[in-house]
Amino acid sequence: MSEYQYYEFLAIDRPLTSEEMAELRTLSTRAHITPVSFSNEYRWGSFKGNPDRLMEQYFDAHIYVANWMTAIFILRLPIESLAQETAKAMAVRHMLDFKASKTHWIITWSLEESENYDRFNGEDGRGWMARLAPIREELLNGDIRSLYIGWLAAVSGEMVDDAEMEPLAMSGLASLTLAQQALAEFLEIDPDLLTGAGMGNPAVQEDRISQQQMDAWIDDLPTDEVKKVLKQLLEGKGHEAEQSLKNRFAAVRRGMRSDGGESKQRTISELLVNAEMTGKIRLEKQKREERLREVEHQKQHDAYLKKLSKDFPKEWKSIQQILEQGSASAYDEACRLLVDLSEAYERHASKQRFIEELKEFMNDHLRRRALIQRLVKAGIWEGK
Repeated sequence: MSEYQYYEFLAIDRPLTSEEMAELRTLSTRAHITPVSFSNEYRWGSFKGNPDRLMEQYFDAHIYVANWMTAIFILRLPIESLAQETAKAMAVRHMLDFKASKTHWIITWSLEESENYDRFNGEDGRGWMARLAPIREELLNGDIRSLYIGWLAAVSGEMVDDAEMEPLAMSGLASLTLAQQALAEFLEIDPDLLTGAGMGNPAVQEDRISQQQMDAWIDDLPTDEVKKVLKQLLEGKGHEAEQSLKNRFAAVRRGMRSDGGESKQRTISELLVNAEMTGKIRLEKQKREERLREVEHQKQHDAYLKKLSKDFPKEWKSIQQILEQGSASAYDEACRLLVDLSEAYERHASKQRFIEELKEFMNDHLRRRALIQRLVKAGIWEGK
């Protein structure tokens, strides 16, 4: 298997300047660079740039996929968008890492030891950014289920002790967003474990912003903060001002929520028991669905055989026309139809009648050795 690496970066909060794009071009002559993105794949050699530095300076999201079974997703968020206590509780070394600067969090979800050889043998990395990037907006809005998913990857990989507790009581695990489902797929979390984590888990309550909450928060803003926002607006930095205010307000609203009382922290052992139960339920459901498919298939097959029995002479004539083609595919089709016809006779006439009519039919085809071999193998003709 040849070497393959895929890099993709996305700028969300602000576009790149022409100078920044020129700097990126020095890192790769083949990369696709736009004011909001950088992407390239390597079949040989490696990326000259430093992804950590690029994330710190320019970009808000990064995807890295290599065919030595590695997949990495990184987000940059404003520092006020996530409490330090939350980051500390969720962190799992080498799987969900948090790095803080004065202005930003750099959050890294990692899959470093996949055993899915088929996935990485054909993985090109493209498409993941579109599926995963919405997680950033979810985190900015206070939805931290993606962090729980990153922690759960450690449980799936048997990296934590069964006696340990969940880092935080979490709600809404039974109704993940499409982006969160994609993250679980990206990290290859055991589907039964993921579903089991949502068993008995309260749904996320709709949390609309009230005008009263907004007014109270604005009234309490320090004068310095108000001046800072106004200055950003006058300097043409309206997007930065808006994002900063939204992030600060989202952080405050997370403190206002009181949904934690409906859910409680569970041990890893409890999660594993749920996963086992989920697996049993899934298998039983698959068996039921398979039985229903078999019943429906049998129902359709019975109707088909009954239709054949309505006009046996017509079916013999049809098989005769097929055999006149003299090709291997024609012999295959004729054999299949004769097997069906045999069953139709047995079901709606008699087996003996079919044997007699088959012998009469084959009088004109005894030289077709390839056909006879097929009929012998199918068990409806005795070889000589």
